[in-house]
Amino acid sequence: MSGRTHVRACPERTCVGCRERAAKSDLLRIVAVEGACVPDQRGTLPGRGAYVHPASVCLDLAVRRRAFPRALKVQGPLDVAEVRRYVEQAAP
Repeated sequence: MSGRTHVRACPERTCVGCRERAAKSDLLRIVAVEGACVPDQRGTLPGRGAYVHPASVCLDLAVRRRAFPRALKVQGPLDVAEVRRYVEQAAP
């Protein structure tokens, strides 16, 4: 026996806002579409993704640190209005 367990490891990603590692399922994937950040709830949109906790605090930190253009490798600022709307609706 190799000693390996057959339990699949949960993939982790780093939140671009608070820089904490978390389970991929706990984070919201963001992709850049035509100069705007778009929430990708199902994780199926094409292109490079950045991950952020679905919380206003982490989103504000990411915007202030200019993390989305860097993480998504896009030149210039990105519009985060759609992501902000999604996060505010998801908040309890």
